[in-house]
Amino acid sequence: MEPLVAVLVVAALVGVPAVVLWRVLSGRRELGSGPAERATFETLHTASLAAPPLRAGLTQAGVLKASRHLRQLLGSPAIAITNAEELLVYDGTGDHHAREAFDHAASTLKDGRIQVLQLSCTQPECPIRHAVVVPLTTDDRVVGSLAAYGDHTSAGLVRAVQEVARWVDSQLELAELDRSRTLLMEAEVRALRAQISPHFIYNSLTTIASFVRTDPERARELLIDFADFTRYSFRRHGDFTTLAEELRSIDRYLTLERARFGDQLQVTLRIAPEVLAVAVPFLCIQPLVENAVRHGLESKPGVGRISIVAEDAGSECSITVEDDGLGMDPEHLRRVLAGEERATGVGLANVDERLRQVYGDEFGLVVETGKGAGTKVSMRMPKYRPGVTVR
Repeated sequence: MEPLVAVLVVAALVGVPAVVLWRVLSGRRELGSGPAERATFETLHTASLAAPPLRAGLTQAGVLKASRHLRQLLGSPAIAITNAEELLVYDGTGDHHAREAFDHAASTLKDGRIQVLQLSCTQPECPIRHAVVVPLTTDDRVVGSLAAYGDHTSAGLVRAVQEVARWVDSQLELAELDRSRTLLMEAEVRALRAQISPHFIYNSLTTIASFVRTDPERARELLIDFADFTRYSFRRHGDFTTLAEELRSIDRYLTLERARFGDQLQVTLRIAPEVLAVAVPFLCIQPLVENAVRHGLESKPGVGRISIVAEDAGSECSITVEDDGLGMDPEHLRRVLAGEERATGVGLANVDERLRQVYGDEFGLVVETGKGAGTKVSMRMPKYRPGVTVR
């Protein structure tokens, strides 16, 4: 048990990534095949198999998939996992003890104490005579319990169950972090919709109304574009869309804006066909275009020009939105992107934050601007990233 405990401590504290585990396992022959090495390999491999189901949180489906691997880590005849309200899984021999498993965990769930229990069993052949019950915690809250069942208890078993529980805690905390990031992204998209809608809806309907008498057919076409644009912007499913869909929505938006500005607004698009199918965060480009129109061109005398470019950059897609409008103070922009100052209207900070959440800090926006010098906003994103899919 002691070599197992040592490996569990290392795995829990170091947090070995799956790719490192794979490399360690694939290097088994090079590192030797002694008992200690084999124990290390097998323990880390088993932990790596248990991790993915737990990243969904403390759910019945997740712990059911992970329970066999956790029982193997502990070397126990049976284990039980509960949340705060019910037994989620009893895995192993002695199924008749399952109906008592939640009662065994009651004190642990109440005050977070570790319990070592001696159980009574009327079946002579049953190997279950003792249980070690430890709490599962997230953010210092007891959210469930892990119990190891067997024919004896020892200090080594208690320590091993504690270490496995700590490792499970780390996976549950990562699941909570993933959930928080998802909720934050959804909240930011809702905030973005709220920023876009009042200004754009008012101007669009005013423009459409101006054509009702003079050009009814044009008014009807613009109304259809307006309906299609708002349907896309306020859809309720999916955090990602294809670049083609995002550009189609932008085209509708620009059709409505050209109806308002006339020849004063000139738009150039250069889109590589190879990147049209790339999955991108929903509403990540349209706000940049609206920002260019609203803050770059509305107050500029004469003709305003906007350029939208999407290029194939190997494993990445490169996108730029550029205008020759009024530009902005670089220091003001820095404060906005850093969250030190609130942006007015459709801000760049929202898009920048979502890109960083999805792809990492190295994929944030790059903005080139200056007062009277226009603005160029660039972004790049991987063509493929796990979890980035269009539903």
